Amino acid sequence: MAARSEHAGLGNPPNANAPRPPGACRVLMIGDIIGKPGRQAVERVLPGLRDERGIDFVTANGENVAGGMGLTASTADALFGAGVDVITSGNHIWDKREMYEVLDRNDRILRPLNYGTHDVPGRGWGAYTALDGSELVVINLQGRTYMQPIDNPFTDADRLLDEAADPLPPIRLVDFHCEITSEKNALGLYLDGRVSAVVGTHTHVVTGDERILPKGTAYLTDLGMTGPLWSIIGFEPASVLPRFLNALPTRFEVGDGPVVLNACQVDVDPATGRALQIERLQRLLED
Repeated sequence: MAARSEHAGLGNPPNANAPRPPGACRVLMIGDIIGKPGRQAVERVLPGLRDERGIDFVTANGENVAGGMGLTASTADALFGAGVDVITSGNHIWDKREMYEVLDRNDRILRPLNYGTHDVPGRGWGAYTALDGSELVVINLQGRTYMQPIDNPFTDADRLLDEAADPLPPIRLVDFHCEITSEKNALGLYLDGRVSAVVGTHTHVVTGDERILPKGTAYLTDLGMTGPLWSIIGFEPASVLPRFLNALPTRFEVGDGPVVLNACQVDVDPATGRALQIERLQRLLED
């Protein structure tokens, strides 16, 4: 994946349902799922979406599913039952203590790789098989700017990609859970040509910059959330606004009303790992 890609350029129009390139593995990556409304949206929409678009593999960021903060074994099982293949996460994966043991035994739930390995449960990447038979890996990384001062995601990615005991399969998907757009953009360009896709999570606000980078990596700064539309990043405005009005601490409550599902679809050449096209998806559920 070192040469410049003839497919470099902007993504397809959102929700266009572009034809799949011949032989491509079609991947769907879903943004941060917020609470019960987000989980129910995935349960309602994903099975039909997989059939309608011929999706071969699905990742979803699940660190905010359990009441808006964290993940539990039962909410993870609900996502798997809806058709999610791998759950990625971020800083809130540690909010529910029960997940420590689950992370150690379930290789379909990832925590950020760059928390290291010393006394840290779980794993930051895994190898899987897509519905079409393609072998792929999912890598979960976390940014450091305005977040916990954990290990360096750039150099940890280097070690995994360059020093793995066995070569990783060409299809490589990265969820970068990160606060600022520049750090996400930097990682996308840093890994261009070495992974198939770099998508951002954590800010819960979808960006419109989906594109294929010059060396063949699909990129989107932030997938956006899957959660209540009329909310503040998924939470009831009345529980968030006091922090901005008078700086008083408040307990966030998951919002309600119409729910938006945000995701992106990436078609990848299984032989080379190059992204062939990227398309942003959005679904609104009003009842």
